[in-house]
Amino acid sequence: MTNVLTQARPIRLKGRSFLALVLTPELPFEDWVARLDDLAARSAGFFLRRPIVLDVDGLAIDRAQLREMVEMLAARNVRIMGIEGARPSWLDSAMPPALSDGRPTSDIEAPVAEAEPAPAGGEADDDAPLEHATHAIKAAPSLMVTQPVRSGQSIIFPEGDVTIVGSVASGSEVVAGGSIHVYGTLRGRALAGTMGNSAARIFCRKLEAELIAIDGFYKTAEDMEPGLRGRAVQIWLEGDKIVTGTLG
Repeated sequence: MTNVLTQARPIRLKGRSFLALVLTPELPFEDWVARLDDLAARSAGFFLRRPIVLDVDGLAIDRAQLREMVEMLAARNVRIMGIEGARPSWLDSAMPPALSDGRPTSDIEAPVAEAEPAPAGGEADDDAPLEHATHAIKAAPSLMVTQPVRSGQSIIFPEGDVTIVGSVASGSEVVAGGSIHVYGTLRGRALAGTMGNSAARIFCRKLEAELIAIDGFYKTAEDMEPGLRGRAVQIWLEGDKIVTGTLG
């Protein structure tokens, strides 16, 4: 009897970049954690569902202090996906893995609570509980960029929509927690719905994108329909499938 040998199907490995929030602790660590607690109190859920990297490069700490940092952050529901700048010998199987060569992007602004108006006929109460300040926060719904996005430039706005009044050059990227609107040619990368918003869309006047993504699902230039290149389109998500349609 002839034995039929079947070759196992190879595992497909892919590379993919993700947007992460980087925390850079300062000493004394207790004071830095107190400021972190203040941020969390002013914006409940600011760290929720965000991939977070801990950067300890140049920080004068030892292995035990690093472990204490990670444990204190975990107790605050700040889960660390990786650590930069730590000695490899410090990172055992109980610690997050080492990360390196992360590409920096623009800073993410921490939310700032607005001061409540002073009571009529009196002054504001400096001893008012912090909960009152929490209700005064205004969420930034959108970001307007009035200049073209140049090659190598990153526009990152995880809080909502991004509108580009101009074009997006090849080699650049626009990252939004909501939808992306480009009133020009989209040649770079556009990643919408990055904070889990599957209803986000991408709109552009002329599609020449290198990569488009919505809520983690993506298409490269090679995967896009040739008939849509150079046209005004909108892009959205149906289940786990990216759908593209013409505008006008």
